[in-house]
Amino acid sequence: MKWSMERKWITGGFGLALVMMSVVNGISYQNAIQLKESAKRVKETNAVIKNINNISATLTDAESERRGYILFGDPDELERYDKAIADLKRQINQLQRSLADTQSQKQRLDKLQLLITQRQELFEQSINQYQNSQTQILTQTPLLNEIKQNWHQISQLLTDLQTEEERLLQTQVEQSQSNLQLRMLIELLGTLLTFVVLFGVYAILYRQMVKRQQAEVLQRTLAQEKELSELKLQFFSMVSHEFRTPLSLIVGSAQLLEETLKPIVKPTKLKNLYRIQSSAKAMTKLLGDVLTLARADAGKLECNPTLLEIQTFCLNLVEDFQVYSDTKQTIKFVRQGSCTHAWLDEKILYSILSNLLSNAIKYSSPENTIYFNLICEPDTILFQVKDEGIGIAREDINKLYDPFIRGKNVREVLGTGLGLAVVKKCVDLHKGEIFVESEVGVGTTFTVRIPQFKDNTKND
Repeated sequence: MKWSMERKWITGGFGLALVMMSVVNGISYQNAIQLKESAKRVKETNAVIKNINNISATLTDAESERRGYILFGDPDELERYDKAIADLKRQINQLQRSLADTQSQKQRLDKLQLLITQRQELFEQSINQYQNSQTQILTQTPLLNEIKQNWHQISQLLTDLQTEEERLLQTQVEQSQSNLQLRMLIELLGTLLTFVVLFGVYAILYRQMVKRQQAEVLQRTLAQEKELSELKLQFFSMVSHEFRTPLSLIVGSAQLLEETLKPIVKPTKLKNLYRIQSSAKAMTKLLGDVLTLARADAGKLECNPTLLEIQTFCLNLVEDFQVYSDTKQTIKFVRQGSCTHAWLDEKILYSILSNLLSNAIKYSSPENTIYFNLICEPDTILFQVKDEGIGIAREDINKLYDPFIRGKNVREVLGTGLGLAVVKKCVDLHKGEIFVESEVGVGTTFTVRIPQFKDNTKND
């Protein structure tokens, strides 16, 4: 099944919207993960800083307990000192696990461990010296200087560890904020683009819905018109059938009466009898035209071309008008070209040419000549009916083929305005064209052009 362009746009739009929504959701998920990681990193950094502060406090406590033991000789102080040293080792191990991923911090921590180990040795040395000689420790200024220098180095390392950890945290937070802002911008743009795409898809769907509604309305209208046309056809068929029988009886009776009275009555006294025949024939033709239009509107008028001997058909048509009607004008038939046969529907062609000849006769003076031309061209047959009658006004030509429309200059000439409407319908059935050239007071020329491709002359 071949997809229409609008269907492709709708499918592509929905696909693009789904891709954009997936991208936006992915970015939102990454933002959430990064926020979670940033919070975790802040928590870990705070724990590291807290651990560094605890190490500093524990060292201070150990120093205090050591001094208390040396100054007062209290065994409890020595016990608390040992406990502080044990806590210090645990805190160092915990800090080591926290800083295992940062090489620079790990190097500082290794150096800190050496200094703390050195400090513990100095503490032990001072305690041992105090236990050996309580007065000697007070005068050993070199040992005290080493302890002070060691504490200074430890304090500097602890400060460096804390500063570096804060710097790393600040760098990571800034980078996270920058990435978060970029992702939020992409997320916003993606959301807007998704909205635009979905709005475009909605617009296409809405237009399709409107078109579908219009098509449904048009389909209902066409169905109603078809139903109305069929009702009209049934009505006109019934009327035509009901009227044709009495009209045929009227014409037949009038003709019998004419034949009976002709030998014994003067022709001038048969004038009313001729009027009866003429009026009945006109009524019969009117019913035929109305029925033809009704069938054409209902799509029931079919065109079935057959191979027709065209010149004989035209001569017979001229003879019908000159012999079997009251035509006073001369009809001059001329053939141009060498064609002998053509693919045409005989009944429909008769309706076309008889209406054109009838109008030419009706709107011409009795002394005028009607020119009826058959023109043969490659793949085309042209019929031309030319008169020297009253002509057609230019403003009436555009509505010439509308039913019940007559020219403004027809005066007292009787007519229904159906003839040319029937001609146009029949020409369209042959997929042909009709042209008119006219000048008021000079005459009118109708040209019917019918293509000669057998398949093109049949109804679809």
